[in-house]
Amino acid sequence: MTSPAKLTVALVQQSNTDNAQYNMAKSISAIREAAQKGAKLVVLQELHRSLYFCQTENVDVFDLAETIPGPSSNALAELAKELSIVIVASLFEKRATGLYHNTAVVLEQDGSIAGKYRKMHIPDDPGFYEKFYFTPGDIGFEPIQTSVGKLGVLVCWDQWFPEAARLMAMAGAEVLIYPTAIGWDPNDDIAEQTRQKDAWVISQRAHAVANGVPVISCNRVGHESDPSAQSDGIAFWGNSFIAGPQGELLAEANNTDEQILVVEIDQKRSENVRRIWPFLRDRRIDHYKDLTKIYRD
Repeated sequence: MTSPAKLTVALVQQSNTDNAQYNMAKSISAIREAAQKGAKLVVLQELHRSLYFCQTENVDVFDLAETIPGPSSNALAELAKELSIVIVASLFEKRATGLYHNTAVVLEQDGSIAGKYRKMHIPDDPGFYEKFYFTPGDIGFEPIQTSVGKLGVLVCWDQWFPEAARLMAMAGAEVLIYPTAIGWDPNDDIAEQTRQKDAWVISQRAHAVANGVPVISCNRVGHESDPSAQSDGIAFWGNSFIAGPQGELLAEANNTDEQILVVEIDQKRSENVRRIWPFLRDRRIDHYKDLTKIYRD
């Protein structure tokens, strides 16, 4: 399948409520707007149907999970077919009773499921208790072939791990995509908030540079309260962005507003960049064996 030389992509940065139907309707409306602006690939943020429920541990939350295929993926598949676009959606997947994943599903422009990715790296930090809800993925780091190219889809916490980005690129991913949900503790001072946000951006731009491919990072925005009232919740910092293969920022959202970013990506630039910066050529895999160890004691 030949990838288009130029591809118009969009990401949807939105805030969320405790009303899943309302959130989904907002996502669908934004997808339609992005398609009207020419987007052929639209990326939604992590767990876009609901509030970020991992601030606490609550077994009732498992009621939010859906099978794939299921109601949400079917609705988005119909939309992808209607608009003749590819959609990357992030869903709380119910694989079986007691077995759940944080899953990104890719809907092809004919309405079929092109593939899915189950989040591999699962955090467990104050306010981000994801290990309670999600079983680590078992599909691996496999790009998904679509009509708009080979997509290296990862999810949120994966963005801190260069190994994940590298393995996707080594398998032929033409673009790296990160649906994400990350924000500040409102009690952190401005300096600390700036350091965290900058680290997040730098890390993902570095994946673009090191692998010579564009990166699409779609984050949620807005404050979400802690249901347990034991903290001041999370202020999701937005700042969704699209970077080119040298890490250059092609578009960047702000920290406060719902936004739709639409950008044309020149896919041929990746080949040109890799010719002048041939990092894949110069990898010394004969000396990387210890990367399979947790730590070099």
